[in-house]
Amino acid sequence: MPAIRAASSGDVAAIAALMSRRRERYEVHQPVFWRRTADAEARHAAFLATLVSEPSAICRVAEREDRFAGFAIGSLVPSPPVYDPGGPTCTLDDYAVVDDRDWTTIGVDLLRAVTEEARRQGAAQVVVVCGHADEAKRDALRLAGLSIASEWWTTPL
Repeated sequence: MPAIRAASSGDVAAIAALMSRRRERYEVHQPVFWRRTADAEARHAAFLATLVSEPSAICRVAEREDRFAGFAIGSLVPSPPVYDPGGPTCTLDDYAVVDDRDWTTIGVDLLRAVTEEARRQGAAQVVVVCGHADEAKRDALRLAGLSIASEWWTTPL
């Protein structure tokens, strides 16, 4: 059974490395949209360090057998002024598991941990970013009761 806990500054390197691997996979499917900068991992690590230390961010880490297994970071943001979902939106952009086979277990547990806290903080909905070809993550999101609200379409110019 994985343990879910609040993320700390000591988790930033593992989170950044995991997201770097995820972006590398995404780039294969959409090479322009997901093209990484040469220093993407270092830049992202610096950004993650600010999130982990930010009291308003909901940062959770999963561990299995005392090893890092995944993470989710939720940020409460106001909804666009033309929509009224009934409160702030909890957005999960940075959210991944180490092993894709763990999306339906650890991934769903992380999502629940973040959304429960977001609900306590008054969020009305959760929005999760997911690459189109990330089938394991998409399956876990469906399993957790989420549905597609929007898609972004792109082409290089």
